[in-house]
Amino acid sequence: MKHTRFSLFVLSLSLVLAFPSISFAQQTEAAPASDPQQQKIDQLEQKLEDLQQQILALRQPAPVVPAVSAKSSAPVPVNIAPPLAASATTASPNVTAATEPVVDDRHSDPFAFADFTWLNGNARTRDTPYATKFFSPEIRADVNYTYDFRHPQDDTISGSSEVFRSSEVQVTQMGVGGDFHYDNVRARIMTQFGLYSQTTPRNDASPSRGQWDLADAYRYLSEAYGGYHFNVQHGVNVDAGIFMSYVGLFSYYQFDNWAYQPSYVSSNTPWFFNGVRVQWFPTAKLKIEPWFINGWQSYGRFNNRPGFGGQVLYRPNGNWSILSNEYAFGRDALGVTGRTRYHTDNSVEYKYFDRPAAYGVSKVAISVTGDAGCETGGGVSCFGTGKNGPKQSFLGYMFYNRVWFDRDKFAATIGGGAINNPGRYLVLLPPINGATAASGTPYFTENPGDPYKAWDASFTADYMPSQYFTWRLEYNHRAANVPYFSGPGGVTPPGGNQGAPGSVVAGWSPDLRKSENRMTAAFLVKF
Repeated sequence: MKHTRFSLFVLSLSLVLAFPSISFAQQTEAAPASDPQQQKIDQLEQKLEDLQQQILALRQPAPVVPAVSAKSSAPVPVNIAPPLAASATTASPNVTAATEPVVDDRHSDPFAFADFTWLNGNARTRDTPYATKFFSPEIRADVNYTYDFRHPQDDTISGSSEVFRSSEVQVTQMGVGGDFHYDNVRARIMTQFGLYSQTTPRNDASPSRGQWDLADAYRYLSEAYGGYHFNVQHGVNVDAGIFMSYVGLFSYYQFDNWAYQPSYVSSNTPWFFNGVRVQWFPTAKLKIEPWFINGWQSYGRFNNRPGFGGQVLYRPNGNWSILSNEYAFGRDALGVTGRTRYHTDNSVEYKYFDRPAAYGVSKVAISVTGDAGCETGGGVSCFGTGKNGPKQSFLGYMFYNRVWFDRDKFAATIGGGAINNPGRYLVLLPPINGATAASGTPYFTENPGDPYKAWDASFTADYMPSQYFTWRLEYNHRAANVPYFSGPGGVTPPGGNQGAPGSVVAGWSPDLRKSENRMTAAFLVKF
């Protein structure tokens, strides 16, 4: 009897392994139900059939758990629990899909609840190739050709912090760097090779005070800071070094912006600060960021007092962004120890149409910015000419409207703005005879009471075949109430700069005009 049962067991197991699709139920239907021996065989076969089902279940592919791509530039949210992978030894055959991620909004990443790549001043890239857990690399290229309709003979463009030469192909910026992040420690570095390495330090007068050449020390760095991230509420970052300001809404990097040449409210206000910042995110929609800085876009202090300020950024949903920057207490007039600067900068951006899959109009958004400021003390006044001196103030605005087409591959932007800056303390000094912010020049004074009013308008067309590339064509018209822009005669003396920077050259004067018109074509790259 034992031998018979054993033979049947071996035969049945062989059939299961060789022909798993054969049903043992068909064999048992033909056997008489009254035979006790046959009943035992039936029970054994039922057990074998159960074993067959378990073998088939184990042969099924395991549930696929989505992997986080190492190429993603966005940090992995700490609030999302990883999917639970089924174990091969404990999984039930009925499990057919991975568990859904569980989101805990109390600790969600700030501003990660919506897509903000449409914003002016914000890069539209959605991922970073070759990013790792430790380092997210970043490469930027900004190459442009600008045609000035006045044809200055020295190819020099005045009054801009973005465009500097006419009728030449020029590298405005070539930047290589990225973000380091590990164990809550963070750091960022971005280089600036090209014209930015000359023009940005030139607009800072602070290195002329004291020893060591700060301009050369920082010339090739647009960002350089280190810091620490605290897991408090939605995050707290404490950073020290050179960081972007976003006063005037636009980014220092043209790839991020709706226009190549921003209006004066942005072009004439700080691109960077050197100091310490604290970024506090009490909610996923709000950032509060105080600053302790050396001064108004400066590598060092201008006098005996640093500057203080801060930023508040609120994004209630994916269609709105509200930004406010404040600056105070800095004494930023070189050599004038009693003059204090105040400034407020406020912007609103609103996306009022969004159909990203549309072949026609796919998105429309606007940005509005208003700035006001003044200086007081040291022979000037915030509130009008009086016993304390002439009025020294700043008032300006800018407005842009952008329309995207064909699934956001094309875009057109129209905009402009105006400023009134008596005292000219925020007017970019024309580079007459090599003049710098520290040297000044008698050909264009920046004394208390000197008037300056200006306005501009622009039209920008973008082609964006990739998230990493923009081809841009832009027309700009700019005007002022005093001669300011380069004329046909240029701003360089015959034979080149002579004497001290900005000094008077006998028998020569710069050719300055009250308006300019120019076209710019640019290749913009960001990885």
